[in-house]
Amino acid sequence: MRTWTVNPSRPDESVLAEAAAVVRQGGVVVFPTDTLYGLAADPCDARAVDKVFAVKGRAGREPLPLIVAGLEEAETIARMTTLARRLAAVFWPGPLTLVVDDRGIVAPAAHAGTGTIGMRVPASPVAAGLARLAGGVVTSTSANRSGAPAPVSAAQAWDGLGEAVDGLLDGGPAPGGRPSTIVDARGERPVMLRAGAIEWERVVEALERR
Repeated sequence: MRTWTVNPSRPDESVLAEAAAVVRQGGVVVFPTDTLYGLAADPCDARAVDKVFAVKGRAGREPLPLIVAGLEEAETIARMTTLARRLAAVFWPGPLTLVVDDRGIVAPAAHAGTGTIGMRVPASPVAAGLARLAGGVVTSTSANRSGAPAPVSAAQAWDGLGEAVDGLLDGGPAPGGRPSTIVDARGERPVMLRAGAIEWERVVEALERR
Protein backbone atom coordinates (compact mmCIF):
# COMPACT_ATOMS: atom_id res chain seq x y z
CA MET A 1 0.00 0.00 0.00
CA ARG A 2 1.20 3.51 -0.87
CA THR A 3 1.02 6.43 1.57
CA TRP A 4 1.44 10.12 0.86
CA THR A 5 1.39 13.29 2.96
CA VAL A 6 -0.08 16.45 1.47
CA ASN A 7 -0.71 20.03 2.51
CA PRO A 8 -4.53 20.20 2.75
CA SER A 9 -4.72 23.74 1.36
CA ARG A 10 -1.89 23.55 -1.18
CA PRO A 11 -1.35 19.91 -2.11
CA ASP A 12 1.62 18.93 -4.25
CA GLU A 13 0.26 18.17 -7.73
CA SER A 14 2.78 15.38 -8.28
CA VAL A 15 1.65 13.63 -5.08
CA LEU A 16 -2.00 13.88 -6.11
CA ALA A 17 -1.05 12.51 -9.53
CA GLU A 18 0.52 9.42 -7.93
CA ALA A 19 -2.62 8.78 -5.87
CA ALA A 20 -4.83 9.40 -8.90
CA ALA A 21 -2.82 6.85 -10.90
CA VAL A 22 -3.70 4.22 -8.30
CA VAL A 23 -7.38 5.10 -8.69
CA ARG A 24 -7.21 4.99 -12.48
CA GLN A 25 -5.66 1.53 -12.24
CA GLY A 26 -8.67 0.24 -10.28
CA GLY A 27 -7.37 0.83 -6.76
CA VAL A 28 -9.02 2.33 -3.70
CA VAL A 29 -7.38 5.31 -1.97
CA VAL A 30 -8.24 6.91 1.37
CA PHE A 31 -8.36 10.71 1.03
CA PRO A 32 -9.45 13.80 3.01
CA THR A 33 -12.49 15.82 1.97
CA ASP A 34 -13.99 19.02 3.36
CA THR A 35 -15.97 16.92 5.86
CA LEU A 36 -14.45 13.49 6.59
CA TYR A 37 -12.00 10.98 5.11
CA GLY A 38 -13.40 9.04 2.17
CA LEU A 39 -12.65 6.17 -0.19
CA ALA A 40 -11.73 7.20 -3.73
CA ALA A 41 -12.25 4.73 -6.57
CA ASP A 42 -13.27 4.99 -10.21
CA PRO A 43 -17.10 4.79 -10.19
CA CYS A 44 -17.08 3.86 -13.88
CA ASP A 45 -15.03 0.71 -13.15
CA ALA A 46 -17.32 -2.05 -11.89
CA ARG A 47 -14.45 -3.98 -10.31
CA ALA A 48 -13.24 -0.89 -8.47
CA VAL A 49 -16.77 -0.26 -7.17
CA ASP A 50 -16.97 -3.85 -5.97
CA LYS A 51 -13.67 -3.36 -4.16
CA VAL A 52 -15.05 -0.30 -2.33
CA PHE A 53 -17.93 -2.40 -1.01
CA ALA A 54 -15.50 -5.15 -0.03
CA VAL A 55 -13.33 -2.66 1.87
CA LYS A 56 -16.38 -1.38 3.72
CA GLY A 57 -17.56 -4.93 4.38
CA ARG A 58 -21.04 -4.54 2.97
CA ALA A 59 -23.04 -5.67 -0.03
CA GLY A 60 -23.53 -3.19 -2.85
CA ARG A 61 -27.12 -2.28 -2.06
CA GLU A 62 -26.61 1.44 -1.36
CA PRO A 63 -25.58 4.16 -3.84
CA LEU A 64 -22.08 5.55 -3.42
CA PRO A 65 -21.73 9.34 -3.13
CA LEU A 66 -19.47 10.86 -5.76
CA ILE A 67 -17.11 13.81 -5.90
CA VAL A 68 -16.57 15.63 -9.18
CA ALA A 69 -13.87 18.11 -10.07
CA GLY A 70 -16.31 20.68 -11.45
CA LEU A 71 -19.53 21.35 -13.31
CA GLU A 72 -18.08 20.20 -16.64
CA GLU A 73 -17.26 16.81 -15.16
CA ALA A 74 -20.72 16.63 -13.60
CA GLU A 75 -22.31 17.24 -17.00
CA THR A 76 -20.26 14.39 -18.43
CA ILE A 77 -21.69 11.71 -16.16
CA ALA A 78 -25.11 13.14 -15.26
CA ARG A 79 -28.14 14.84 -16.79
CA MET A 80 -27.89 18.18 -15.02
CA THR A 81 -31.25 19.94 -14.87
CA THR A 82 -31.72 23.69 -14.81
CA LEU A 83 -32.39 23.40 -11.08
CA ALA A 84 -29.22 21.39 -10.51
CA ARG A 85 -27.13 23.98 -12.36
CA ARG A 86 -28.66 26.82 -10.33
CA LEU A 87 -27.89 25.07 -7.05
CA ALA A 88 -24.39 24.14 -8.19
CA ALA A 89 -23.69 27.78 -9.08
CA VAL A 90 -24.49 28.82 -5.51
CA PHE A 91 -23.22 25.96 -3.36
CA TRP A 92 -20.39 24.30 -5.29
CA PRO A 93 -17.72 23.86 -4.12
CA GLY A 94 -19.23 22.87 -0.81
CA PRO A 95 -21.27 20.31 1.14
CA LEU A 96 -24.33 20.11 -1.13
CA THR A 97 -24.90 16.78 -2.86
CA LEU A 98 -27.18 16.93 -5.89
CA VAL A 99 -29.11 13.85 -7.00
CA VAL A 100 -29.72 13.73 -10.76
CA ASP A 101 -30.19 11.10 -13.49
CA ASP A 102 -27.04 9.41 -14.71
CA ARG A 103 -25.96 9.10 -18.36
CA GLY A 104 -25.11 5.41 -18.19
CA ILE A 105 -21.39 6.04 -17.74
CA VAL A 106 -21.13 5.22 -14.04
CA ALA A 107 -21.15 1.51 -13.18
CA PRO A 108 -24.68 0.40 -12.15
CA ALA A 109 -23.37 -0.92 -8.82
CA ALA A 110 -22.19 2.61 -7.94
CA HIS A 111 -25.78 3.85 -7.89
CA ALA A 112 -27.29 0.52 -6.81
CA GLY A 113 -29.24 0.29 -10.06
CA THR A 114 -31.32 3.38 -9.29
CA GLY A 115 -30.30 5.26 -12.43
CA THR A 116 -29.54 8.34 -10.31
CA ILE A 117 -26.30 9.59 -8.84
CA GLY A 118 -25.50 11.92 -5.96
CA MET A 119 -22.49 14.15 -6.46
CA ARG A 120 -20.85 17.39 -5.38
CA VAL A 121 -17.74 19.50 -5.88
CA PRO A 122 -15.83 19.58 -2.57
CA ALA A 123 -14.34 22.66 -0.95
CA SER A 124 -11.10 20.75 -0.53
CA PRO A 125 -8.12 21.22 -2.87
CA VAL A 126 -7.00 17.66 -2.13
CA ALA A 127 -10.35 16.05 -2.91
CA ALA A 128 -11.07 18.19 -5.96
CA GLY A 129 -7.54 17.76 -7.27
CA LEU A 130 -7.62 14.01 -6.83
CA ALA A 131 -10.94 13.81 -8.68
CA ARG A 132 -9.63 15.95 -11.54
CA LEU A 133 -6.47 13.89 -11.99
CA ALA A 134 -8.30 10.58 -11.65
CA GLY A 135 -10.58 11.32 -14.58
CA GLY A 136 -12.97 13.92 -13.22
CA VAL A 137 -14.95 11.87 -10.70
CA VAL A 138 -14.28 9.53 -7.77
CA THR A 139 -16.35 7.81 -5.11
CA SER A 140 -16.39 9.50 -1.70
CA THR A 141 -18.09 7.13 0.71
CA SER A 142 -16.64 7.38 4.22
CA ALA A 143 -13.39 5.51 4.84
CA ASN A 144 -14.63 3.08 7.47
CA ARG A 145 -16.02 -0.41 7.82
CA SER A 146 -19.79 -0.41 7.61
CA GLY A 147 -21.25 0.49 11.00
CA ALA A 148 -18.00 1.98 12.36
CA PRO A 149 -17.52 5.71 13.05
CA ALA A 150 -16.52 7.80 10.03
CA PRO A 151 -12.87 8.88 10.35
CA VAL A 152 -11.69 12.47 10.61
CA SER A 153 -8.00 11.60 10.31
CA ALA A 154 -5.77 9.36 8.23
CA ALA A 155 -4.77 7.48 11.39
CA GLN A 156 -8.38 6.63 12.19
CA ALA A 157 -8.95 5.42 8.64
CA TRP A 158 -5.79 3.31 8.79
CA ASP A 159 -6.80 1.78 12.12
CA GLY A 160 -10.14 0.73 10.68
CA LEU A 161 -9.09 -0.40 7.21
CA GLY A 162 -5.33 -0.99 7.14
CA GLU A 163 -4.05 -3.00 4.19
CA ALA A 164 -7.56 -3.39 2.71
CA VAL A 165 -6.94 -0.20 0.69
CA ASP A 166 -4.30 0.50 -1.97
CA GLY A 167 -3.26 3.97 -0.88
CA LEU A 168 -3.69 6.62 1.79
CA LEU A 169 -3.46 10.39 1.35
CA ASP A 170 -2.78 12.05 4.68
CA GLY A 171 -3.91 15.66 4.65
CA GLY A 172 -4.10 16.12 8.39
CA PRO A 173 -7.33 16.34 10.38
CA ALA A 174 -10.53 16.69 8.34
CA PRO A 175 -13.00 19.37 9.47
CA GLY A 176 -15.64 16.82 10.49
CA GLY A 177 -19.03 18.23 11.36
CA ARG A 178 -22.32 17.48 9.67
CA PRO A 179 -22.37 15.54 6.38
CA SER A 180 -23.39 17.14 3.12
CA THR A 181 -27.00 18.12 2.56
CA ILE A 182 -28.55 15.90 -0.12
CA VAL A 183 -31.08 17.41 -2.53
CA ASP A 184 -33.03 15.71 -5.31
CA ALA A 185 -32.62 18.17 -8.20
CA ARG A 186 -34.25 16.18 -11.00
CA GLY A 187 -37.44 18.21 -11.16
CA GLU A 188 -38.35 21.88 -11.15
CA ARG A 189 -38.30 22.21 -7.36
CA PRO A 190 -35.73 20.80 -4.92
CA VAL A 191 -36.59 17.96 -2.57
CA MET A 192 -34.47 17.48 0.54
CA LEU A 193 -33.34 13.87 0.99
CA ARG A 194 -30.97 14.42 3.92
CA ALA A 195 -30.43 17.36 6.23
CA GLY A 196 -26.80 18.34 6.56
CA ALA A 197 -24.19 21.07 6.64
CA ILE A 198 -26.22 23.47 4.48
CA GLU A 199 -29.52 24.44 6.08
CA TRP A 200 -32.60 23.83 3.96
CA GLU A 201 -33.64 27.47 4.37
CA ARG A 202 -30.42 28.53 2.63
CA VAL A 203 -31.23 26.30 -0.33
CA VAL A 204 -34.74 27.75 -0.67
CA GLU A 205 -33.54 31.34 -0.23
CA ALA A 206 -30.80 30.89 -2.84
CA LEU A 207 -33.35 29.83 -5.43
CA GLU A 208 -35.67 32.71 -4.57
CA ARG A 209 -32.85 35.22 -5.09
CA ARG A 210 -31.86 33.96 -8.53
